[in-house]
Amino acid sequence: MKIEGRTVLVCNCEGTMTLDGAALGRACGSDDSPRIATQLCRAELDRVGRAAAAGPLLIACTQEGAVFEEAAEETAGESYNIRLVNIRERAGWSSEGEQATPKIAALLAEAALGTPDVPVIGLKSEGVALIYGRDEMAIEAARQLSDKLDVTVLLSNPADVVPPRATNFPVLKGTIRAAKGYLGAFEIVVDDYAVPAPSSRRVLAFGAARNGASSQCDIIIDLSGGTPLFPAAHKRDGYLRADPGSPAEVQKLLFKAADLSGEFDKPRYVNYREDLCAHSRSRKTGCTRCLEVCPTGAITPNGDHVAIDPFICAGCGSCHAVCPTGAATYAMPGPNHMLERVRVLLTTYLGSGGTAPVLLVHEGEHGAPLIDLLSRWGDGLPARVIPFQVNEITQLGIEFFATALGHGAAEIRILTGKRRRDDLLALAKVLGLAETLASGLGYGTGRGALIEADDPDELAFALSTLPRRDGTATPKTFLPMGDKRSLMKLSVRQMHKAAPQPIDMLPLAAGAPFGTLDIDVEGCTLCLACVGACPTGALSDNADRPALSFTEDACVQCGLCKNTCPEKVISLSPRMNLTDAAFSPVLVKEEEPAHCIRCSKPFGTKSTVERIVKQLADKHWMFAGPNNPADRIRMCADCRVISVTESGMDPYTGPARPRTMTGEDYH
Repeated sequence: MKIEGRTVLVCNCEGTMTLDGAALGRACGSDDSPRIATQLCRAELDRVGRAAAAGPLLIACTQEGAVFEEAAEETAGESYNIRLVNIRERAGWSSEGEQATPKIAALLAEAALGTPDVPVIGLKSEGVALIYGRDEMAIEAARQLSDKLDVTVLLSNPADVVPPRATNFPVLKGTIRAAKGYLGAFEIVVDDYAVPAPSSRRVLAFGAARNGASSQCDIIIDLSGGTPLFPAAHKRDGYLRADPGSPAEVQKLLFKAADLSGEFDKPRYVNYREDLCAHSRSRKTGCTRCLEVCPTGAITPNGDHVAIDPFICAGCGSCHAVCPTGAATYAMPGPNHMLERVRVLLTTYLGSGGTAPVLLVHEGEHGAPLIDLLSRWGDGLPARVIPFQVNEITQLGIEFFATALGHGAAEIRILTGKRRRDDLLALAKVLGLAETLASGLGYGTGRGALIEADDPDELAFALSTLPRRDGTATPKTFLPMGDKRSLMKLSVRQMHKAAPQPIDMLPLAAGAPFGTLDIDVEGCTLCLACVGACPTGALSDNADRPALSFTEDACVQCGLCKNTCPEKVISLSPRMNLTDAAFSPVLVKEEEPAHCIRCSKPFGTKSTVERIVKQLADKHWMFAGPNNPADRIRMCADCRVISVTESGMDPYTGPARPRTMTGEDYH
């Protein structure tokens, strides 16, 4: 059997899974039925070598990946092309394994898609390590690492610390006031900095202290037990922190630190386009969504845009999830690939007879071990629960939920641990928006939610209590193409087409990335400052006459127009407009242009010019007197200068000015 040009080899793992080759072939849409192996990694290993020599290969087993790769290299050389997919723990090893054929077919089809390459950046560490502690534990840690790293010990408020017998590494006193940087490029500022006296006898005695000392290092090992030096400290590359009261944690940390010398590749998690950013214009702040949810402080204001430091970014994807314009797009992998995985999974599952599919979204580090344990020691995943692994659950945007529901998912559950996480704010916002859309379009409530579980029994209970609901009656499929903003709009519209109750207009909560503007037309002077501030072109003008138009589909509710408007006549109105009218510009206000009374050139608006004339004529010395000087207001800028010059008006004449005060006036 082949899928996407790949030969598929399936094994029932010594008969521990019930697999029907003919049924699986039909479910995968193949004319051939796979010959189910019993011991592909041992007795039937020659099949792997022959298949690898013939072309690309997909093997439904991950446990014996090293064995398969070795066999493939023997026959195909280094050019072998193998992908592995786990159907055993995720489908076959289950009390409902006999009904899992549609899910297995979906997992195979998804695996055939592959994974696009992710761009990387380089980190370099020379092994200069600062061990920050409070007592002898920090010194002992330095002893263990001194043969692998260039260590320095910094003790914060040390009490009675026994001096080392030999000065093999510096031991200093000080408290870190500020720290910034990442692996290979940390900078710290230290207060109460002092060096020990070499004559220290029973305890370390330190000399005079000073504040504001600065230093650089490649690695920071924090055994102080105090407040972390960085937000989301566990996500900062090169910053290792452990509870000094737990010797096991400390030793685990030291083992990890010993390998942090050399050159490393780090994924560039987020692609950023500042030309799409709606953060600020002309010193007026608009969108701050990414700044509000970034847990590591990797995102900072940078003029009209924001700056994302790829060395500090830890890849949570929260900025991608909430960015309304697509300026910040997750790259591990991109949203197009993720939505294509959703499409292939659900269309294959439903097309092969599966019903009421549940997408169980999880991360590899937390979710995969729980699923494995559940399959080995419990009943395994139900046949309708399809695991969907992502790099970070916080990378999920509204386009993911809309695509899943539109393609027929009955439930979406995001698996996370019970321990409080510092980066779930963005996911909570997206879940709230998804709930509003789903309930408003007739899908019902609770279609997307979290499962908090730290052991397989908790996961099993949560899955067993899921409601048995069907997905959309007429699921829609579409190819996920375009940028992030295009995918958001496309997926929501497909969700609308598949909805049980396709309502065209839904009110949304404040902060939603869709909506319209409420403009007080009477108060608008058509200054068009909002047009210049709008980063998406939702507001536009007319080159031929004073006019303001609005295209709702392009509005991201950034608020720049509202904050820029000098008359304060604009307010945001979040909503989801699913009618075709949202794509077309709507005329908000139009006025007759004012024509210069001297050269007839249009300039400004007639109402504004007449309002200024009314306010200044005969009330200001420059526009009072014979020959109606207020008519100059009705002239364009060029003609106004000519008129003033011809009239011989002295701009320095006018009302008497106060006498200039001099020093003599104070004697």
